[in-house]
Order: sequence, then C-alpha cells, then structure tokens
Amino acid sequence: MTNKLVLIDGNSIAYRAFFALPLLNNDKGIHTNAVYGFTMMLMKIVEEEKPSHILVAFDAGKTTFRHSTFTEYKGGRQKTPPELSEQFPYIRELLNAYGIKYYELENYEADDIIGTLSLEGEKEKFEVVVISGDKDLTQLSSDKTTVYITKKGITDMEVYTPEHIQEKYGLVPEQIIDMKGLMGDASDNIPGVPGVGEKTAIKLLKEFQSLENLLQSIDKVSGKKLKEKLEEFKDQAIMSKELATITREAPVMMGLNEVAYPGMQGEKLKEFFKELGFNSLLGKLGEDTPKEELVLEEVNFKHIEEITADIFTEENILYVEILDDNYHYSPIIGISLVNETGAYYLPIELVLQSNVFKEWAENEQSKKIVYDAKRSEVSLRHKGIHLRGITFDVLIAAYLADPSVTIEDVASVAKKYGYTNLQSDEAFYGKGAKRKIPEEKLMSEHLVRKTMALKNIQEKMEEELKANGQEELFYDLEMPLSLVLADMEFTGVKVDLERLQKMGAEIKKRLQEMESRIYDLAGETFNINSPKQLGVILFEKLGLPVIKKTKTGYSTSADVLEQLASSHEVIGEILNYRQLGKLQSTYIEGLQKVVHESKIHTRFNQALTQTGRLSSTDPNLQNIPIRLEEGRKIRQAFVPSEKNWVIFAADYSQIELRVLAHIANDEKLIEAFKEDHDIHTETAMAVFHVEADEVTSNMRRHAKAVNFGIVYGISDYGLSQSLHITRKEAAKFIERYLESYPGVQQYMEEVVVQAKQQGHVSTLLHRRRYLPEITSRNFNLRSFAERTAMNTPIQGSAADIIKKAMIDMAKRLEAEGLKSRLLLQVHDELIFEAPKEEIEKLKEIVPDVMEHAVSLNVPLKVDYAYGDTWFDAK
Repeated sequence: MTNKLVLIDGNSIAYRAFFALPLLNNDKGIHTNAVYGFTMMLMKIVEEEKPSHILVAFDAGKTTFRHSTFTEYKGGRQKTPPELSEQFPYIRELLNAYGIKYYELENYEADDIIGTLSLEGEKEKFEVVVISGDKDLTQLSSDKTTVYITKKGITDMEVYTPEHIQEKYGLVPEQIIDMKGLMGDASDNIPGVPGVGEKTAIKLLKEFQSLENLLQSIDKVSGKKLKEKLEEFKDQAIMSKELATITREAPVMMGLNEVAYPGMQGEKLKEFFKELGFNSLLGKLGEDTPKEELVLEEVNFKHIEEITADIFTEENILYVEILDDNYHYSPIIGISLVNETGAYYLPIELVLQSNVFKEWAENEQSKKIVYDAKRSEVSLRHKGIHLRGITFDVLIAAYLADPSVTIEDVASVAKKYGYTNLQSDEAFYGKGAKRKIPEEKLMSEHLVRKTMALKNIQEKMEEELKANGQEELFYDLEMPLSLVLADMEFTGVKVDLERLQKMGAEIKKRLQEMESRIYDLAGETFNINSPKQLGVILFEKLGLPVIKKTKTGYSTSADVLEQLASSHEVIGEILNYRQLGKLQSTYIEGLQKVVHESKIHTRFNQALTQTGRLSSTDPNLQNIPIRLEEGRKIRQAFVPSEKNWVIFAADYSQIELRVLAHIANDEKLIEAFKEDHDIHTETAMAVFHVEADEVTSNMRRHAKAVNFGIVYGISDYGLSQSLHITRKEAAKFIERYLESYPGVQQYMEEVVVQAKQQGHVSTLLHRRRYLPEITSRNFNLRSFAERTAMNTPIQGSAADIIKKAMIDMAKRLEAEGLKSRLLLQVHDELIFEAPKEEIEKLKEIVPDVMEHAVSLNVPLKVDYAYGDTWFDAK
C-alpha cells in the first residue's frame, strides 16, 4: 500500500474558514468560526484521503527571507482580525486532539515547509496531497503531488494536477512562477510588470516558455507598449518570480517519520468539541468512547418501604432524579435522602402516596440542601408537592464558583472538590440510543452515592462562597431567583393554538404562491428544497454563473444565492421562500409540538452563561426572530391564560450603556443619561463634532453600533463588518469614541490591570468570571481575555440587575395581593399576564421596582406596554 502524505497550509485554511463562515461564539464568548471550518476540512480530508502521514504548516512570523529581497513583500496585507487571532491556539489544540503534527520555521513561510516536505515525499515514493487556499502552491503540482485549493467556502476544493493546470492555463506547473513574475500578485504585494495581467502573461509564456527566455527576446514581442514595459520592469519581473518561488530546500527539522498519522485521539477530541460547543460534531466521532472504569467503595443505605417522620432531621440533603432534561413532562424515577441519621432511597411511588413526605417537603422550616432547586421544585410540583425550605443549591454554588466550567451532573461538580467515588450519569445510564434506566437496586445505589457526594462537598462550597465575597449573591439573588423561575416555568405561557395553526396555514399559502412564482420564473416545476434540482435549473437551464461546486453538483447555499441576487429575479424569490420555510418549520410547527394543555413551559437555564444572563430552552422563547414581520406576528399566539386579562411587558432602556456609565464613572455619559438625552445622538455629536440638528440618520446608526460594540468588546474588524466600512475607518471611529468618553477609556485600561492582578473580574453584585489567559504569553489568548475583562462586568451587572428586579417584583406582587403573574424574561424585558383591573397598579409598581432594583449614579429607565397578546404589548 502506497504511503500518502497530506500537507496543509494552516494559516491559509484558517483564514479561509474565518471569512467563509459567520462569526460564531460559544457559550464562553470565544469566537469559533475559523476552528469550526478548520474542523470540517480536517474531517473531510482524514475521511476521504486516509493519510498515512500528515502535517499542518504555519507561518512563523511576519518577516521571512523574502523580505531581504523586497522589504514591501506582503506589505499591503491588513492586520489579522483579533477574532481570528484568538482562534489559532484552539486550532493547535484541535490538531493535538486529532493526533496531527504541526510545524513552523523561523524566517520561512508555511509554503516553504510544504514545498520542502512534498519534495521529500516524492523522493520517498509517497503520494502527496497539498491543501491550501493559496494558488501559489499549484507550482508544486506533479505526477506525484496533487494540490487542492479551496474555492468559496472551506470544504469545496479545486483539484490541481498538471493536466488540470494545462487545461486551465495552457501551462505546466513550473510556469506558474513565471506567470506570477509577469502579472505579480496583489495579495502578496508582488509587483510583477505593470499592465501585464493573467491573459497577457499566459500568452507570453505559451510563446516564450519562461520569463528568462522572454526577457532575452523582448524584441520579438509584439506591441510597442508591452515591449517598453517589459524592458523597463525587467529586474522587477525577475525579483517577482523569485518572491513567488517556493523554496524546496528549507531547513525543516521534521522528517517524514515524525509526521506519521496515529489516528485521532477520540477522548481528547470529544472533550475539545464539548469545550468549544461543537455539539453537532460529537455524533460524527464514530464509536462511543469506552465507559469510564471506576472502582466504587461500598455504600450503606436503607431502601425505604414506608415513609415515616423519623427519617427526616433538622437539615437534610435531598436529591430528585429525572433522567430527561425536560422535567416538565418527564417522570421522576427516584428520590434519595441523606442526613445525620443515615442514607435513604425513596421509591417514587411511595413518595407520591405519602402525606408524611408532602408535609415535610412543604414545611418551610425543614431545611433542605439540593442539587438544582428549580428542577427539583418544578418536577415535584407537577406531582402536587410544593418543595419549600431549600437553603442551599449545590448546582448554583458550583456555577458561581466558576461559570466557565461546564456542569454536567453531580459527579462533575463533586470531582472538583476532591470527591471522586462517583460515576458520571453518562457512564451509569449510557448515552444516546443506549441510554436506559437500570434495575432499581443499582439505580438506588447510584442516587444515594450522588446525595452523599452533595453532603461531602456542601461545606467546602459554603467556605468558597464566603472567601469570594459571594454569599449575598448566592443567598439573596440566585437562590431566591431559582424559586421565582420555578414559578414562571410551572405557570407557563398560554398559546392560542388555533391562531398559531392559522398563521401556519397563511404561511403555507404564501409558500405555495412563492412556489408558483418560482416555477413561472424557472419555466418548469421542480423540488425547490432539492439543492441538486435547483442547481440544474439555475446553472444549466437559466445559465447563471457557477460560483461554487460540491461533490454532488452545484452549490446553492445562501452565500452563493446572495452573490447571484442581481443576476435573475428568481434568486430573491428562492431566498425569501427559504427564510419563510424555516420560520414555518422551526417556530410555527416547532412551537405546536411543545404545547402541553394549551401552554408552553420553557426552561430557564440559570447556571449556563459566563456573564450570568439567563437563557431559554425547549423552546427558546428569547430567540423568536422578530426582525421578520412574520416572526413578530408569532407573538400574537401568546395570550393571557384567563379571560379579561392582558399581557404586560416592561423593558429596561439601554441598561448596559447605563451600567457602563456607572462603572466607568464617565462624566459625559452620566450627564447624558441624567438629562435623558438620546445617547446615540449624543455620541454622534461627540464623535463627528457636529450639533444635534446636524446628526444624520447614518451618523446615529454608526454611533449606535459603536455604543453597543464597546459593551461587547468589539474590535475594529467586528465594527467594520457590522457597518460595512473599512477596518481603518472603524478603528478611527473607536479611537474618536474613546477620546470623547475618557472615563470609558480609563475604565478599560484599569479593569485589564485589575484582572491581571486578581485573575478575574467581577460584576456590581460580585459575580466572578475567571480569566486565566489574561497573563498568557500568547498574544491572541491574552487579547481575548482583555476584551472579556472589559465587557463582562457590564453585561454581567446588567444580568444581575434584571434578576434582582425579578425577585423584587415577585415579592411586590405578593405584598400588594395582586393576581398578576410574571411569565417570561427575555433579555432586558419582563413579561407579565394581568387582570385588566390591575393594569393601572402595574403601571405604577413595575417601573418603580425595576428602576430601583439597584442604585446607580445614573437613573435606570423602564418602558412598558400592554395588550391582548404579547405582540400587542409593544
């Protein structure tokens, strides 16, 4: 069997992946689009090429031996966006998990490493495959080396063999460098001969074979002007060819034996995918990793056959087990209890029949330590048991201790505190299709072990909260909030199913009308949702230019269609058809599937995000696409659960900018908010040096983007993308902003210094986010951590404020004896349902409570509206 050597141009592929995919963030705020694209490419290559040897080559730095020939080599290139720079360490982690070696060489480029090793591979009779996004590498093509060049996207590649190069250019691979010598290369700032493009260069090389032959025979060239150019820029052409030539004799200190591919490291790759949030890729790893082997000590406990009051003491650790995440519709499979008298397993059938258990559970004075208070309360409440007296939640305590750590189950928390005598739930119950509930004897023991683990670690967690100054955050904010959220989840939101179905019918009708228009424009009927059939219509029948091809035919992805939008009227119709179709399937049909007895019970994730924000799942009601008119209308289906009630919505106005003004103590920002000025107009005035009446809508739009961009740690690249301006313009805009608000600039500098000293940043209510990379020697990791240090206190404090408002609001509704209920939290907005007769009271107390949740040196401002549906409450 022939050995196959695959050589990958790491920098080029990373750049391609970054710009081919939209900016993606995982739940830790790390940009991941380049890593994700790189991963997709690696998966494809490893699967299809089955390499015996593989190496990824990286550029070592900005300066190479070519700069001694031409100092302006690659001089026109823009600085690497920080959103990409911060991903390179993760790409290296990915390669380690794949078992793939990578290499860089001082004073040389990745191309030179690839050129040198590809030649060595050819000499050793290897089949060589080179992968890059840079056509310079096509010069390496030979009967033993195939060069794959990525086209639009990342996994779609053009295969360059000598035959393909002959067919495409009429040249042999060696002439690629002659062509570059003549035409230059703007991307590398190789000058070439001014006025000579690709067509002229190819024509000349077909006639004269090489640059040297051409320059010795200039008098034979037809065209006076061309002759003069060749004569004038003769030396520049030779230099350009030299710059474009990949060296195949670089001092590479890594031989072929060292790049042998051992195969991917399944467990490492699994952990890596989990860390970066690539959940969709976990299923592509093939066989499940073996179950963890854990020798467990014996555990003594009592399997209760009759629940009596004497098993409960003054303080108890209670664990409620539900295997399915969606505890609103799932059965409890068992309960365990641990206290100073012993450990007990309580079969759920006994629990549900026991008045003794119900009385104990609902007794506020009986102290209970639990794991996931909200889940425990909601699941039992669905069974008619109201869990009260919860004093400590291990899940929330673990989350506050370090929100960057993914909490999977009790075992993952216990392990951090040195308690290792516990199997993970995945190892015990199995994963995916293999997941099952074992016999009760085994299950009861597993539950008791988990409950004993909670007992063993709870004291350590209390000490940690105290040491971190987070007792108030835990006991006064997060613990009460969990019960408020439990009430919200249990209550649910009523959905007018008939209205949702009617919307679905209307959208279906619109989709059918769109289909007819598309068929008319195409001249025939076909399956619009079939990329293969659509490709034939667009690129064969209608003759539109082919942008990208896939293994199975033409690409009809959204980015391809957007590029073709002006080419034919049918393209816009297809894009609209797809958008509306997704809305129909994901939301109209998707929401109907989760309606239970006329209500939707979303789940609020309280221990997930690093900023402290709540998120919503099953379904995600925070993410209904309201920018689309049809998306906004979906909110018409959310209605009050009782007659003569309305939906009341209240939201904070620009809360994060107000928090920024407070934290940065910037005089100009504070004054603007105190005087209730339009902050975006105010910023536009400061940045563009104009009066209020001179601020155009475009100026205000730019100011708004930078105002919110600052809150989210935006870079010049990120701002340039959102405003469709150059990075230079974006950088200048950010510079002017910081000059206008010196307090903000000072805050940004000081918070980074503080983070380096302490290793973390904190919100106003002492929520922490640890930043171990803040002192990293790696520039990219350090830069990302610095931006995170700047924006986390702002976003996290805003999250804390609305959480505090929710708790205060629940207390105020109860104190006022009102029937109104808090239903949802959507970003900076609270949604209530209320009797019409209580609306005047809500108008008074909701802004009062929300605006006084915390005290800032700028006023908090709340806007409210109400109506018959969520849509009308705007």
